[in-house]
Amino acid sequence: MHGPAPVPTDQLQFAYPPTHTTVEDERRHRRERLAGALRIFGRLGFEDGVSGHVTARDPEFTDCAWVNPFGMPFAHVTVGDLILVNSEGQVVEGRHHVNQAAFTVHAEVHRARPDVVAVAHCHTPHGGALSALGELLEPITQEACAFYEDHALYDAYTGVSVDADEGRRIADALGAQKAVILRNHGLLTVGASVDAAAWWFLSMERCSRVQLAARAAGRPVIIGHRQAVATRDQLGSDLVAWINYQAQWQMISRAEPDLLS
Repeated sequence: MHGPAPVPTDQLQFAYPPTHTTVEDERRHRRERLAGALRIFGRLGFEDGVSGHVTARDPEFTDCAWVNPFGMPFAHVTVGDLILVNSEGQVVEGRHHVNQAAFTVHAEVHRARPDVVAVAHCHTPHGGALSALGELLEPITQEACAFYEDHALYDAYTGVSVDADEGRRIADALGAQKAVILRNHGLLTVGASVDAAAWWFLSMERCSRVQLAARAAGRPVIIGHRQAVATRDQLGSDLVAWINYQAQWQMISRAEPDLLS
């Protein structure tokens, strides 16, 4: 007796990043994903007063980025609350202020990396603790290998970043990589989509936590260079990050559909 016939693979659902036929559709998509990412970060306790931002480049006005309003809780942000800010830090759409100090860094990263759609930076417990050590993530887990030789350390602290020169130095340290650890400050990640940048931030915070816990418990075993590179090549692309993030998006968009308003 034979079992049920397998479903043809071409009939199985698998999500890929959407394509957009109009700039308006792409703008709306980026804003929805941005509001969703902020809500997820809020749920995870990534908010620290007015610190922390996620930005998404506008698909038409590419020198401008959408960002969360100054002082608004991440958990309350809707698509309609987001503001559009130009590279000089001036609000060009919306009715809220922007955190000038934080946006300066984002603006310079967006300027230096035209391939980047989104930038995420928040003050988180484990990312902050790792940054205080002035160290990179070590390839001690499969997830950490996604960052192997693909993140940097900005080995300086000059106080609250309020000028473009500091933003440019951070962008220079980031280079062509997906993330940078800002010494004594925290984590910053980038991606070719909001989903990718948000996933890299979520993953980097978890990897920081694991590294700190492993070191506190003993001496972590380092994955060898060849294996770490091979794992990064499998898991370290923005497409893989986008795929990993979809469960997060489904969770927040179904649980809190008002974020789309």
